[in-house]
Amino acid sequence: MGKLSRFPRTRQFAAGAKSEVGVTMEYPFGEWRPDLGEALEIGAGVRWLRMPLPYALDHVNLWLLRDGDAWAAVDTGLATETIEAAWRDILATHRLSRLLVTHAHPDHLGLADWLQRETGAPLHISQGDYQWAHLVRAQVGPFHLEAMYDLFRRHGLGDDMLSALRQRGNAYARGVPALPPTFRRLRAGDEIAIGDDVWRVVGGCGHAPEHCSFHCAERGILVSGDMLLPRISSNVPVMAQMPDDDPLGDFLASLAALAELPAETLVLPSHGLPFRGIGERVAALQAHHRERCDAVRAACSEPRSVAELLPVVFERVFTDPHQCMFAMGEALAHVNYLEHRRQLRRLAGEERIRYVST
Repeated sequence: MGKLSRFPRTRQFAAGAKSEVGVTMEYPFGEWRPDLGEALEIGAGVRWLRMPLPYALDHVNLWLLRDGDAWAAVDTGLATETIEAAWRDILATHRLSRLLVTHAHPDHLGLADWLQRETGAPLHISQGDYQWAHLVRAQVGPFHLEAMYDLFRRHGLGDDMLSALRQRGNAYARGVPALPPTFRRLRAGDEIAIGDDVWRVVGGCGHAPEHCSFHCAERGILVSGDMLLPRISSNVPVMAQMPDDDPLGDFLASLAALAELPAETLVLPSHGLPFRGIGERVAALQAHHRERCDAVRAACSEPRSVAELLPVVFERVFTDPHQCMFAMGEALAHVNYLEHRRQLRRLAGEERIRYVST
C-alpha cells in the first residue's frame, strides 16, 4: 500500500463547474469526486470523503458536517488498512465531535470502534442496528450463518454455492472487528443540532433494521445513506431470523416517505454521486421493483424455487458467493412481497420450497 500524504487535501467545489444532467435527475457536481485522503467541500460546512471497497461496489461515500470547531462524521467505512490510513490523514486537520452511523453494514460501521478510540467521538446509531451488529458478529442463535445457509437450502440453493458461502466464514466480523461498548440512540424523528444546523433523523426499513438518514430542511440536504442511491437499488434482503418478513414492502413505504421531501433537495448518497431529483429517483425505484415482481409472477406460472428465480429477478447468473448471498435474500424479499399480497402461493409439503402464481 502506497503512503498517503500526511495532510489531507481539501478542495472546494467551484460554482459554474460542469454539471451532468440526466433525463430527470441532475448531478450538480458533475464527475467531481474526492481523492483518497481528501475532504472535498461541496457546501459551507459539508465535506465529502470517498473510501475504496474490495467489492463490485467499489466505494463508499462518507460525510463531514461542521460542528462548531469540529466535525461530525456520517459513517466510518470498512475496517481496512487503506481506509484507516486515509482517515489518519483526514484526522490531521479535522477533529471529530461525534460519529453518526446510518446503519450497521460493515462499509458504514466498520471503523467506528477504531475512530472512537482515536478521537473520543461517541457513536450515534439506532438501537436496532447496534444490537443487530452485536448479534451478527457474535453469531448468536438465528443470527448464525448456518441459519442463513439452511434458509437458502430450503429455497433451492445448490450444494456447491452453499459450500462456497461456508468457506467465506464470518465476513461481517472481518469488516467490523470491534464495536464501541456504548452508543447514543438515534430514533426516527429526532432533531440533532450540528453546528448552526438542525438535522432530522429520517427512519427507513427494508435495507437494514433501523436505517437512519439525515435531513436538514434549512440547507435542503438529505444524507441518504443506502436508502436512496442514484444509479443502483439498495439490497433488500429477507433475513434468516425473520424468514416470512416483508422487507420489500417496508422499503417501498420508506421510499414513499422520502419522496415527500422538497424536489430541490440535494441528496448525498453512500454510493454514487450527489444528485437532485428525489421524486424522479423514487419513482424509478418503485417502477423497477414493480417490474421485477411482475416478472416473478409470470415465471411462477409453473412452480419455482427462489434459487430458480434468481435469473428472473436479476437477469444474470451468479458465480460469486458474496453477490449470490445478496441476490438470494432479495429474490426471497420479492417472493415474500407477492405472497403477502396473495399473488403467489407457497406449495406445502415439499423439501425445497416452491411458489406458484395465484
